[in-house]
Amino acid sequence: MIFVKNLSLQFGSQTVFDNVSCNLSDKDKIGLVGRNGTGKSTLLKVIAGFQDYDKGDIETSSHFKIAYMPQEVVITSNKNVVDETMASIEYLHKLKEESDLLEQIIVNDPTEEQMTRYADIQHELLENNFDEKRAQAQRILMGLGFDVEKQQKAVSQLSVGWRMRIVLAKLLLQDADFYLFDEPTNHLDITAKNWFLDFLKEGNFGYLLVCHDRYFLDKACNKTYELSMGKLTIYHGNYSYYIAQKEIRQQHLERAYEQQQREIKQQERTIERFKASASKAASMQSMLKKLEKIERIEIETGPRVMNLRLQTPERSGHYVLTVKNVAHSFNQKLFDHVSFEIQREEKAALIAPNGTGKTTLFNLIAKKIPLQHGSISLGHNVTVALFDQDQEKVLDPNKTILDEVITSCPRIPESQIRATLGALLFSGDDIFKKTKVLSGGERNRVAMAKVILSNANFLLLDEPTNHLDIESKEVILNALRQYQGTILFVSHDQDFVNKLASKIIELTPKGIKTYDGNYEQYLEVQEQIANLKTDTTKKQPAVIKQEEKCIQDKDFYDLEKRSKSLEKKIEQLEKQTAFFLEKMGTTEYGSAEYQSAQEDFKKSQNQLEAIQKEWEDIQKSLDRKKQ
Repeated sequence: MIFVKNLSLQFGSQTVFDNVSCNLSDKDKIGLVGRNGTGKSTLLKVIAGFQDYDKGDIETSSHFKIAYMPQEVVITSNKNVVDETMASIEYLHKLKEESDLLEQIIVNDPTEEQMTRYADIQHELLENNFDEKRAQAQRILMGLGFDVEKQQKAVSQLSVGWRMRIVLAKLLLQDADFYLFDEPTNHLDITAKNWFLDFLKEGNFGYLLVCHDRYFLDKACNKTYELSMGKLTIYHGNYSYYIAQKEIRQQHLERAYEQQQREIKQQERTIERFKASASKAASMQSMLKKLEKIERIEIETGPRVMNLRLQTPERSGHYVLTVKNVAHSFNQKLFDHVSFEIQREEKAALIAPNGTGKTTLFNLIAKKIPLQHGSISLGHNVTVALFDQDQEKVLDPNKTILDEVITSCPRIPESQIRATLGALLFSGDDIFKKTKVLSGGERNRVAMAKVILSNANFLLLDEPTNHLDIESKEVILNALRQYQGTILFVSHDQDFVNKLASKIIELTPKGIKTYDGNYEQYLEVQEQIANLKTDTTKKQPAVIKQEEKCIQDKDFYDLEKRSKSLEKKIEQLEKQTAFFLEKMGTTEYGSAEYQSAQEDFKKSQNQLEAIQKEWEDIQKSLDRKKQ
C-alpha cells in the first residue's frame, strides 16, 4: 500500500496540491485526470520520489515495489532491444554481462578464481530464472510491436517513439506491485494499445494512469482521481462515470456557491448599513469576524474553449481518391495489390499495426514519397490539405506563429488569419511566439489553423489529436464530424477513430479490406468472421469431427507424455550441471580432471537449454489445445 497524507506543494504563488490524501493498493486501477497544468505529472513524480513536496507524508508498505514511467525519457544505448529491456533487471543483467566477459576469458588461460566466479554466476542465473525472464521480455516486446527481427536491432537505430516502447517494456518486466504511468500510450498504435490494455486488465498489480485517450481510460480503470485547484476528488468508476458524476456534482456546487454568495452579500449589506451606529458597532464587528472565517466555496472557472469550425468547401467530384494496385518495398515488400476508393464526404480511417506500411501508404497518397508501382489519382475539383504528424519538422522554427500561417495561406487576409488563431486560443502576443518554443499541443493547433484556412475539400490528417487533452480532442472531433468535405485520417486514439470514421480501410501485406461503419462496427465484423470460422468447423460431419477429435486427443496425450518425460530429464540435467559446477570449483585448475569437468558442464548446460526450449514449446501447444 501507498499512503498519501495531507500532501501540499507550491511552486511560487501557485498551489499545486492542497492537503491531498489517498491510499493506493495493488488492487486499484486508477485513471488520473485533470486539465493540463493541474499537477498530474507532478503527483506521479512526488509519489515515485523524484519530486520534493512542502508538507504531508508519503508512506509505503515494506516490500511494496513501485515502478514509474515518466512521459518522456531519452534512451541512449548501443545494446540491442532485448538486452536493453533486460537491463531493467539490473542485478541479473550485470551478472549476465560479467558471465559473457568471463566466457571470453576462460577460453584461453583462466585463473582458478575466474572459473570459480563463472561457476557461481551460472548457478545464480539459474536460481533467478534468467532465461525465463528473457523469454518474458521477448513476449512483452512482441506485444508492443517488436517482431523478432526488430528485437535484435540496436536501440540507437530506432526512433523516439520506438525507444519509448522499450521504456514501457522495461517497466512491465519489473513485476512491480504498483505502477505510475504518465502517458504510456502516446507512442502506441491501436494494436499495441489493445495488447497493453489486456496486459493491464489481467495483471495482478495496481496502477495510477495519466492518459488522454478516453476509450483507454474507460476500459482500463475502475476508479478516477481528478486533480483540480490543488484538490483531489475520488470517483468510484471509469472515465464515463466520472464525467456523469462530475456534472451532477458541479450543478450542486454551483447552487451552493450561489446560495453562499447571496448570504455573504446580505451580511455585507447589513454590516455596511449599521457599522456607523454606536449601538450596533459590537454586533457588526462580531458579524464581520464570522464572515471572514466562512470557508468560501470555490468553483473551477471553465477553460478557454477552442471555437473550431471548418467552412463549407467547394464541392468535389463523386470519387475523391482512387488507389489502384499500389505496391511498395524498402529492403523487403511492405504491401502489394493495394486498391480502394474514397467517395465525397466519406470520413475514412486507415488502420494497420505498426510495421505494415500504414505511414508509407499515407505518405504515398500525400505525395511525400515517390510511387513505385500502381497509381494514385484525385477526382474532379479535389483540393488537398495535409496535417502532418511531426509538426516539429514541418514548422519553420525561426518564424512566428503568425508568419508561419501567413506563409502557408498567402491568399487569406491577415485579419481572418488572426481571427482563426484567436479561435484556436492564440490571442494577444501569443501569435508572435517563435514556433520553436511551442509545446506539442500548440504546434498541433498551428497546423490545424493552416488546415482550416486552406478551405480544401479533402483533408489528409496524420494523428491530428497528438499532444492534446481530452477536451481539446472533443472540440476537434466535433468540428471534423460537421465538416462537409472528405477526410482520410490516421489516428491511434480509439475513441477518436470510432466517433469520426464512417469507413474503415484496413491495410494488410496482401492488400486492402474496407468496412463501412465506425471502428466498433469494424470490430463486430471481425468477431463475426472469427465466430463464423468456428461455426463452420462445428458443422462438419460427425464422423470427420470424431476422427479429428481422436487425432486431437492422441496428439494431446502424446504431448503430455513427452512433457512429463522432459520434466524428468530437466531435473536430472539440473542436478548434473550443478555437480559439474561444484567439481570445477573443487578441482585444481588446468588439470585433466578440471578440463573434463568443464567440458561435461558445457555439454550438460547446452542439453538443458535445448530441452527447456522444447518443454516450453510443448506447453504452448498444450495451452492452445485446451482453449
